[in-house]
Amino acid sequence: MQEALEKKEHKKSKGDLIRRLIAVPIGAFIVAVGLEIFLIPNHVIDGGITGISIMLSVTLGLPIGIFLILLNIPFFLLGYKQIGKTFALTSLLGIALMSLFTQLLVPVRPLTTDPILATVFGGLLVGIGVGLVVRNGGSTDGTEILAILVNKGTPFSVGELVMFINVFILSAAGFVFSWDRAMYSLMAYFIAYKTIDITIEGLEQSKAIWIISEHHEEIGDALNSRLGRGVTYLNGEGAYSGDQKRVIFTVITRLEEAKLKSIVNDIDPGAFLAVGDIHDVKGGNFKKRDIH
Repeated sequence: MQEALEKKEHKKSKGDLIRRLIAVPIGAFIVAVGLEIFLIPNHVIDGGITGISIMLSVTLGLPIGIFLILLNIPFFLLGYKQIGKTFALTSLLGIALMSLFTQLLVPVRPLTTDPILATVFGGLLVGIGVGLVVRNGGSTDGTEILAILVNKGTPFSVGELVMFINVFILSAAGFVFSWDRAMYSLMAYFIAYKTIDITIEGLEQSKAIWIISEHHEEIGDALNSRLGRGVTYLNGEGAYSGDQKRVIFTVITRLEEAKLKSIVNDIDPGAFLAVGDIHDVKGGNFKKRDIH
């Protein structure tokens, strides 16, 4: 039995490694495309260490890859000590590949010279690429490593923390380029950080639902038949009244949230309803379903 479990764990670890080796290079390449094909040629910079590297590269006339590696070394060491070897090595792979891909894409002509189009599409690509790397246990920028560490003790998402840090860094673009480009850069990163969250959490982020109602059986049956979701009845007790309560618990996708609220309101408009975000759901019979 123990040997079978060890083999299963080894197979899972090997699968995770293969997934990282595929996803991280893809994410790094997407970031590089966003930078070199859209943002940098239009003087719309990225944030964090990458943004600082871009400004130093323009000012000193040296390849951006040099600054990407040198400036990120302290954050690698921090990530290695605080988060672990796997994260640090995955991050090193992501940043090294991003630096390489960025350099290889320098001769490629930008797809647009319109700063608004460059801002929107560059921000989307950077967000998708960064989110893909972070989702697979790595990072493409030292500020993301810092954000991931700080994220453990705050209610803010990784994308929000990265945005807060970059508000100050991107503002410096006004002195290197121009203030309108600094504002475009802020817009690009706002788009990027929202895209990071969507990429990490998924478009069909799950929701945990708690419902307290005197009509719990009717609501439970309706959720099962009309929404196609299984429910669990939990025993609860009112702290003030001491009354026994039946609590309905279920998990849905956020696309189903509006329909669930409508079902509950039709049966019991006075029902207590609480909704919480869930970033991952495994096991049981939970599956993504289409809305009908």
